[in-house]
Amino acid sequence: MPHKIAVLAFPGISPFHLSVPNLVFRAVDDDGDVDEELDEPAYRLTVCAVRPGTLPTLGDGFDLAVRHGLEAFKDADTIIVPSWDPQRGVPLDLIGALRTAHRRGARIVSLCLGAYVVAASGIVEGRELTTHWKWAEDLAVRHRGIRVRSDVLWTDLGDVVSSAGTVASLDCCLHLLRRDLGAAVAARVAKRLVMAPHRDGTQAQFVTTPIRAARARDDIGAAMEWAGARLGEPLDLDEWAAGGAGMSRRTFTRRFRDRTGESPGQWLLRRRLELARTLLETTDLPIETVAHRSGLGSAASLRRYFREVLGTSPSRHREQFATTR
Repeated sequence: MPHKIAVLAFPGISPFHLSVPNLVFRAVDDDGDVDEELDEPAYRLTVCAVRPGTLPTLGDGFDLAVRHGLEAFKDADTIIVPSWDPQRGVPLDLIGALRTAHRRGARIVSLCLGAYVVAASGIVEGRELTTHWKWAEDLAVRHRGIRVRSDVLWTDLGDVVSSAGTVASLDCCLHLLRRDLGAAVAARVAKRLVMAPHRDGTQAQFVTTPIRAARARDDIGAAMEWAGARLGEPLDLDEWAAGGAGMSRRTFTRRFRDRTGESPGQWLLRRRLELARTLLETTDLPIETVAHRSGLGSAASLRRYFREVLGTSPSRHREQFATTR
């Protein structure tokens, strides 16, 4: 059965925001990206609105013809609110439909300012929600029971996923794709869209950041490439700092965290886990070999990291996402 996605449109929506889920999830089925044994597409998208009909877009450049109303929420596996106008109130029937879908078990996703709708629904009260850095303070003032985050590109609570501004919506949808269909499929879609499977960094790097000279050296970026080419090798932090970036360990660690929002060790573990996931999905290599090639050491270490970080085992992950069958 296709995974059903309902995407909410509203009068004045930005066409780009609305197009992001369609762009990412429809790309899965292009050129045989999904297992050929599947008789149906992996996803089925429906665009809906509180009041279906003709909706103007941002700037009134053209109108949208939306045929479906909130009944699209009733059997959706995922509901995406790709944007919202913060000056617009959230209709009570939209709040009710979102709450009902959430109680039923639907995954709720807000992209960029769609966080205003999810916050108004009350389903993240006492939890956290990510939105565009420019509107984070306003959202936090309106909903004091929610921890509003402006320091990350997306947040995944399991049942509720939220992302930062415009382009981060692509990162978030790619994350959902990775979660649903595995790292290998997500990597193929990212390649098709000419974007990175993972974008390193946080919103913080885009806030009041001075513009660099065009030819300025990106030492941290060079260090990432240096480590990325050596994932299967033991990497000492001092060696990485000196060989990859030409810095002391202390300076490297500080600048790396400023750039990415995480420590060098956290970043390296995430990259190695991603490599391990891809090897499990696309090869028949033994678990021990996958652990060695991804730089995670032994099969026991690989199992521990999968359990702690991904909540599963390498064997179960392979059974679920293998493309070599």
